[in-house]
Amino acid sequence: MIIGLIIMIVANIVLLSMTSRYPSYEYGRLSIFIIAPFQDAVSNAIKFLEGIWNHYFNLVSVAEENKLLQKELGRARERNNFCAETELSNIRLRYLLKFKKKLTEQVIAAEVIGKDPSAWFQTIIIDKGEVDGLIKGLAVVVPEGIAGQVTDVSGHYAKVLLIIDGNSAVDALVQRTRARGVVEGSQTGVCLLKYVLRNDDVAAQDIVITSGLDGVFPKGLRVGSVSKVIKQNSGIFQEVAVKPYVDFEKLEEVLIILNHPDPAGYKISSE
Repeated sequence: MIIGLIIMIVANIVLLSMTSRYPSYEYGRLSIFIIAPFQDAVSNAIKFLEGIWNHYFNLVSVAEENKLLQKELGRARERNNFCAETELSNIRLRYLLKFKKKLTEQVIAAEVIGKDPSAWFQTIIIDKGEVDGLIKGLAVVVPEGIAGQVTDVSGHYAKVLLIIDGNSAVDALVQRTRARGVVEGSQTGVCLLKYVLRNDDVAAQDIVITSGLDGVFPKGLRVGSVSKVIKQNSGIFQEVAVKPYVDFEKLEEVLIILNHPDPAGYKISSE
């Protein structure tokens, strides 16, 4: 392409030189006849090359602009995600605060910052500890119901044993009939209400609440609902499965009851 352009330019120069030396009519017509196509070809070639050159720089400019727009879009998505997460967190905290105002017990809010990865234990780590007034044995609750109890405490952190852990035991009542038993955890995520007398009236969908007799949880807090009742042909107890109200997979914030339960029972303000 470049060699062709050079040849056309040289030919133009030669013909122009001859025309200027012999300025006759025939030479003028001949020069126009010969030079015009060359000039037209040169002009088109130059325009073509200019087009390619400009197109190249336009592509480079568009590519750079695209990179900047992609970065800005990424930052916008990050800001949008942060705002959405903040809004969801505010909704949960408002719900928690509303529940907190109903309680006459002294409580403190904490955030879940860790969970035991082992399949054998159901525990969580919260971001409150001894400096915040936590001690071993305090009850941990959420608006949906009871979550667990504090088992280990350090300066700024604490471990909570969830009620679905096999080592957990909560003295409880069937709210409708006052049938009493002990809610214990299981590896299936469903609790068992044990030691319920065979003759006690317990049915599916019955609400199970804390009895306040275990020295940990105040009386009247929700535990879960009865999902299944099995009465064996023999024995003095019946088997009762209880589905907790708390979704432990989505547990992010909790309340810790700082003062010990009142033996007279758990109190909720009338406001």
